[in-house]
Amino acid sequence: MDPVQQRRPGANLAPGGAPPPREPPSLLARTLIVFRRRRKTLRRIGLGASAVIIAVSLTIFARTLMRIDLVKFKAAFAATGGDQILLAFAFTALSYLALTGYDGLALRHLNVRVPYWLTALASFASYAVSFTLGFPLVTGGAVRYWLYSPAGLTAGNIAGLTIVAGITFWLGMGLIVGIGFIFASDAVAEINHFNALANKLIGLSAIGLLVLYLAWVGLLRWRGSSAGGFRLPGPFLTLGQMALGVIDVCSASAALYVLLPKDATIGFPTFATLYSLAAMLGIASHSPGGLGVFEATILQAVGGDVDALLAALLLFRGIYYIVPFVAAMALLGAVEAMRRWRTIREAMSAASDE
Repeated sequence: MDPVQQRRPGANLAPGGAPPPREPPSLLARTLIVFRRRRKTLRRIGLGASAVIIAVSLTIFARTLMRIDLVKFKAAFAATGGDQILLAFAFTALSYLALTGYDGLALRHLNVRVPYWLTALASFASYAVSFTLGFPLVTGGAVRYWLYSPAGLTAGNIAGLTIVAGITFWLGMGLIVGIGFIFASDAVAEINHFNALANKLIGLSAIGLLVLYLAWVGLLRWRGSSAGGFRLPGPFLTLGQMALGVIDVCSASAALYVLLPKDATIGFPTFATLYSLAAMLGIASHSPGGLGVFEATILQAVGGDVDALLAALLLFRGIYYIVPFVAAMALLGAVEAMRRWRTIREAMSAASDE
């Protein structure tokens, strides 16, 4: 073989036969490396923050319960009108309907097609269970796997679906918080006791982060790259995620808002912002359904008649959490019964053929 041809494979090497220098890792890659190296430390910090949130919230909630007048509390329940309860159920249904869109968008992003009834059932059941029991990645993921796996979805598909659905939820809450802190800064200032300008800056920061996220996913899509091995939805699908998230969170907050005492003076935009913050704290605490943390935040933020407000919160728990949870368990039981019956029929058919 010609000596020149023998040297061709090394023609692109650096002088001295050394391989060419590698491109420096991207900012995302460096961030992921730091997170992996500091995983234990970050987990401890997260657990400590959750413990602090739970301790402070439960202290506030316990002190509130000690001041409850049972006579006024029962009167507050009785004063809640049937129209308020019907509206709460209607907004709850709208919220869970928007939640089915979370799974629908995620499945579209993953290029997986399943019947809408299965998407609606899996989404409704997974959120109803995870909202009540907490630990959504475990409880919601288990329900989704149990329902989607017979339709051919792999564990990787379901993990990707859960991630995309979770991003949708946070995008909606982030947008509501940003808009609320900007346009209702004075009303929010009366509750968090921050300067109105500081609240506007917080809101602008939240909107800025969302804009940066949109630009980032657009850049990833343009380059055809992924985020740590996972392909995120593009900018147009991300806008759809934001719209669904806003519909869901606004509907859920409206389900509680219509149950507030009729003499409550807080406006809905401010209340939706505070609801989103309370939900965020509840998720960060990892308590089931944010129990105690969510209530303490709303009680401190809204103020007014504690007995009437606590009655509204308990009604909201029953309408938005308990009723869907019971319905989801009944539906899951019906699905399991149908699967067992189908298995028995197939076994009987096979036995008769033999």
